[in-house]
Amino acid sequence: MIVGTVKEIKNHEYRVGLTPESVHELTASGHRVLVETGAGEGIGASDALYEKAGAQIVATAAEIFATAEMIVKVKEPQAVERAMLRPGQILYTYLHLAPDPEQTRDLIASGATCIAYETVTDASGGLPLLKPMSQVAGRMAIQAGATALEKAHGGRGVLLGGVPGVLPAKVVVIGGGVVGFNAAQMAAGLGADVTILDRSPEVLEKLGMYFEARAKTRFSNRANLAECVAEADLVIGAVLIPGAAAPKLVSAEMLKTMKKGAVLVDVAIDQGGCFETSHATTHAEPTYVVDGVVHYCVANMPGAVARTSTYALNNVTLPHALRIADLGCKEALRRDPHLRAGLNVWDGKVTYQAVAEDLGLAYTPAEEAVA
Repeated sequence: MIVGTVKEIKNHEYRVGLTPESVHELTASGHRVLVETGAGEGIGASDALYEKAGAQIVATAAEIFATAEMIVKVKEPQAVERAMLRPGQILYTYLHLAPDPEQTRDLIASGATCIAYETVTDASGGLPLLKPMSQVAGRMAIQAGATALEKAHGGRGVLLGGVPGVLPAKVVVIGGGVVGFNAAQMAAGLGADVTILDRSPEVLEKLGMYFEARAKTRFSNRANLAECVAEADLVIGAVLIPGAAAPKLVSAEMLKTMKKGAVLVDVAIDQGGCFETSHATTHAEPTYVVDGVVHYCVANMPGAVARTSTYALNNVTLPHALRIADLGCKEALRRDPHLRAGLNVWDGKVTYQAVAEDLGLAYTPAEEAVA
């Protein structure tokens, strides 16, 4: 199979779909790999490294889209990239379609086969291709929140861990999944006063056993959430419904009860955000203020630590890429129900139920599409 990876063009996105090591694995299996010149600069991987791994360096993304049978990316294709997709071409990347009707329409019109990293599953019901970026984003959320809390960045001027004689910051983490767990780990490690909210008794029990006295757990209902948000210096939104738009858990009214200079970090912004007042920002302009509360809503947080993120991502995306290339897309999807769960669009049809429901589109089960 001819596999291509292009330079990411989203604002301040430095990750790349394939590392030189991944290229070596693909070429060793007999596949041809095209890499856009400069694609790996953000992770310190030169064109020469890719060539040494067996890749062919190509001058433009347009040439790769015109030639490659499978495009391996990191972020969702931008409008100019979507216009280059063609029927039957495989797009293997993060998509986050539920809050993005324009992208969904373009992918449907393209006729391409679109596999979303964020909905591929594993035997335990987890999301293994989303997990490493959730780990990165959860940890980064605390770094970003701590910076935003500094007075020079619009915050309250509070140090997360406090100092002897001065109380630490109150950090509230909404959602106890991978993002929430990693955010709580970092916040607790810095000495903050951490509370984690979740609706699952099993999750709360696991978190309680892990953190013991280093973090508190609380059942997430409207009253508890409102109370915690009002008292918080930093709130991390870490809620995920796989493939679907994130629920708006913190309302605009709740914002009015918060301390001036408090900070919200919405890690769920890729799926539309879990704060009513959230809208996507970029690394160039990461924050804005509503009712005195600083909002950090960068939609590609892991892009800031591109090398760590790219290698963590390739560890989990490469095995599926190899199977698709070795078996052909349809056969790989037929054989592997976990990869099939990642199929969001096939030949003009939406094949992921949550996306179809959120956008009011017709739904075709993936099993039917690839039968």
